[in-house]
Amino acid sequence: MHLFLLLLASLRLIAQDTSRVERLMVLPDKFFSAIDKKAANAEAHFTRATDKYLTKLQRREEKLKRKLWKKDSLLARELFGDVKVRYAKLRATTGGSGKYSDVYSPRLDSISTALNFVDKTKLSQNPELQKTLSSLKEVQEKLNASDQVKKQLQQRQRELKEQFQKLGMVKELKKFRQDVYYYQRQIQEYRQLWEDPSKLERKLLDIAMKLPQFKDFFQKNSQLGSLFALPGGSAATSVSLVGLQTRASVQQALLDRFGSGPDVTQMLQQNVQNAQGQLNELKAKAQSHTSGSFGSDSDLDMPEGFKPNNQKTKSFLQRLELGTNIQSQRARYYFPVTTDIALSAGYKLNNKSIIGIGVSYKAGLGRGWDNVALSHEGLGLRSFIDYKLKGSLYITGGYEQNYLSSFQTVEQLKAYSSWQTSGLIGLSKPYKVSKKLKGEMKLLWDFMSYQQIPKTQAVLFRVGYSLK
Repeated sequence: MHLFLLLLASLRLIAQDTSRVERLMVLPDKFFSAIDKKAANAEAHFTRATDKYLTKLQRREEKLKRKLWKKDSLLARELFGDVKVRYAKLRATTGGSGKYSDVYSPRLDSISTALNFVDKTKLSQNPELQKTLSSLKEVQEKLNASDQVKKQLQQRQRELKEQFQKLGMVKELKKFRQDVYYYQRQIQEYRQLWEDPSKLERKLLDIAMKLPQFKDFFQKNSQLGSLFALPGGSAATSVSLVGLQTRASVQQALLDRFGSGPDVTQMLQQNVQNAQGQLNELKAKAQSHTSGSFGSDSDLDMPEGFKPNNQKTKSFLQRLELGTNIQSQRARYYFPVTTDIALSAGYKLNNKSIIGIGVSYKAGLGRGWDNVALSHEGLGLRSFIDYKLKGSLYITGGYEQNYLSSFQTVEQLKAYSSWQTSGLIGLSKPYKVSKKLKGEMKLLWDFMSYQQIPKTQAVLFRVGYSLK
């Protein structure tokens, strides 16, 4: 009786989970549209990056061909051929491949298998399901295509390096090799962006993984499951080793066929070593798939002595740094207590340098606690450049135009003679406030303040914040 009740309770739990999956799969179209949108963005990113860098590399090769032509026209014709045709073929790479040679994407594998499970078990009749599966297939093809292009570029780079070394022209390849590196880095960043699942996808997989039917389906139909025997797999899916030839039997068969001379033995040993090297490479690749380390810098082919600019593969918006800072000045004979509130936008040129512009508003606060009054005391236009010295210490400089008179209307700001110039130089120290917020302190010297009438403050201290 107790066993019967336990079984009944288990069946009810499974039924409840199945019901939850069914409710999830009758999902709103927003679930499928969200996946379609991200898939379309991923395809666009991969396509745009490939077109951009292939165009650059084509120009590099045409330039290299012209330089080599001056030294050896026959070698130039043989080594480069028709550059435009070669790069047209690279752009036409479709990414079609076999089941076991697809670039592995954990997110793509998981969500595609889950949606295929929904399709096969008829848990959803949503017409958007097939469209989403098709979009995911296209992403897989883009991943394959970018990987195939990357490998061909690496091979091309090795070919050119080998020939240019013989001619003492390796330095001529510097820009070409750097662009190959940046292409690899750009694709790596887009892949990392793609691998981040949405909340809806996590919810789908969390619920689906509670179903024994889905676990079995995943082990048999996922890309990972087809390559490796996953833990908990059924006996039918496990790999049987019975009947496989041993190493000794294979070696004996080779000796019986080819003999045992020293040349034959050396050749066999060399081939075995080559095969072992390829096997180790495959094992390392499999390990990177299962551990999620596909995006490590060790996968990139970096030129010797090259220090990459990590900002170069980021978009314009990703290189922007929005910030604000505050600076207060005490009351003087003619002026009240003022607080400068500034907004700025910086652009990261490279890992060490930032240039930017900003605007500031000077608010008057009165002459003391017994005389508090808000007023418009000025406006400022700013430009700045920060350069990293060491650690988190930066040298900073800037040029500013400040309107230091009270104003009531915008028309008053058009009086150019009322604007004063500031030239600033000093040090800045950023510090971490939170995951997405960075604080900054600046100590600045206005070396043009001594020329101003009335004289302005020479030493400025500003505190600010910026979004990472």
